[in-house]
Amino acid sequence: MRSKGTKTIAENRKARHDYFVLETYEAGIELVGTEVKSIRQGGVNLKDSWCSIDKGELFVRGMHVSPYEKGNIFNRDPLRVRKLLMHKREINKLYGTLKQEGLSLIPLSLYFKDSKVKVQIGLCKGKKLYDKRADIAKRDANREIDRSLKSRNH
Repeated sequence: MRSKGTKTIAENRKARHDYFVLETYEAGIELVGTEVKSIRQGGVNLKDSWCSIDKGELFVRGMHVSPYEKGNIFNRDPLRVRKLLMHKREINKLYGTLKQEGLSLIPLSLYFKDSKVKVQIGLCKGKKLYDKRADIAKRDANREIDRSLKSRNH
């Protein structure tokens, strides 16, 4: 029997720094056997990846899956375009939103749900430089508060 639950494989922390995440969606991903084995070993990078919709189908681009060491001829191109699996009406809704408001679809994380590989996609709006500075200032302020509380308790 397979283990149940979710296990995070990779996070795209840069996406949360560069974008405001408005909504999140879950999608399956079409992979070949050696890619799944490589992903199980943690050989995946979401850093510069993004999603696009072509002819009513959703694809992830720029996602790097390292070639499996024992894969020989069955290994595929590490940066190949991979199809994401979602319901047609969800994809059409996303397409309409993307075209209207000038938003982006960015993969936020990759995880195992039961035994299937899933991708969490975020409907994102780009941050301006001053938004990023405000986030950094807020994070630093929270860190200072935590430090002072910690030192006061000791």
